[in-house]
Amino acid sequence: MRITTRRMLALVLAGMLALAACGDAPDDEDDDAAAPTDDEAPADDEETTDDEETTDDATEPPAETVDFRGCLVTDAGGVDDRSFNETAYNGLVQAEEELGIETAVLESSAETDYEPNVQAFLDQDCDLIITVGFLLGDVTAAAAEANPDQNFAIVDVDFFDFDAGEDITFDNARELTFQTDEAAFLAGYVAAAMTESGTVGTYGGINIPTVSIFMDGYLAGVNYYNQENGTDVAVEGWDGNDGLFTGTFDEVAEGRNVTDSLLQAGADIIMPVAGPVGEGTATAIQDFGSGSMIWVDTDGYESTQYGELILTSVEKKMDVAVFDTVQAAVEDQFEGGLYIGTLENEGVAISPFHDFEDEVPDEVKSAIDELIAGIIAGEISVDPADY
Repeated sequence: MRITTRRMLALVLAGMLALAACGDAPDDEDDDAAAPTDDEAPADDEETTDDEETTDDATEPPAETVDFRGCLVTDAGGVDDRSFNETAYNGLVQAEEELGIETAVLESSAETDYEPNVQAFLDQDCDLIITVGFLLGDVTAAAAEANPDQNFAIVDVDFFDFDAGEDITFDNARELTFQTDEAAFLAGYVAAAMTESGTVGTYGGINIPTVSIFMDGYLAGVNYYNQENGTDVAVEGWDGNDGLFTGTFDEVAEGRNVTDSLLQAGADIIMPVAGPVGEGTATAIQDFGSGSMIWVDTDGYESTQYGELILTSVEKKMDVAVFDTVQAAVEDQFEGGLYIGTLENEGVAISPFHDFEDEVPDEVKSAIDELIAGIIAGEISVDPADY
């Protein structure tokens, strides 16, 4: 039986091979955040200095250490990518701090690292192995099938057997997926309302379903705004079938190059869906002298140094899903199968407008609340083909 992931097409396989050739993940500017091994964890995002004044329930270590080992394998970009790897990793850190578990992390630099990293954790005493990213789908499925007594969780994959034409459910694997098109729809609506040029833009890292779903929602949100307001805001970079992709999640310069082309095409609000490559968008906008951007996966205002440029972010609550999965496993409540984060269960969301709070009209803010209710009720479609 050939196990692969949903909507895996030939183009996706080609993208996977391209990622393997991309080379190592970018060097971190802070030596303290170098790739951890075994029980070590990066220090970048921790706020746990002994003399820092914090609330008791937020930072005090658990009274007892739990006999549980949670192990996480990242995709390229690592735990400090300010995007999907880091967000998932934060859920493991939260579990370590609040549940008292032991943790271990292995960072992947290329596709060739996936299987060895998963195997390394299979050889260790891991109670739960978490893999992060669509591109780890086949390796994780194979490991789950071959090791029925080992529990797994994977971010951004819904297992599917194309030979049989059916979904696959492993009792020992939890699939953590997200309807990010719902939240991206809201971001597209806001972008259409806020553009001054009448053109907005987007691009992706690799053309895989977990990337294009953001772009679909963004396009649908713009189109819905046009339909409701009689406007003609254009989207550069994605037409619902094809668009702009850098071919990488870790070459920041490629993000800058694509952004330059979008800015020259008139786009003044740009949503990169490319992990840390999105930082290239920020530097391009800064040099261009005008424009703003929409971050993805996490609240970019908080996770990057470019908050003044970020209109909002499309959040995928991977940290919450990872923490909840670890907690269930610790409490012997782990179940395999599919989890879907939605607007309804707050698994996806858009971030506050932060520095743009006073610039976004009240009628747009009110419309967002109405859109959320309409999407949850099934009254508003987030499929761009419907507009």
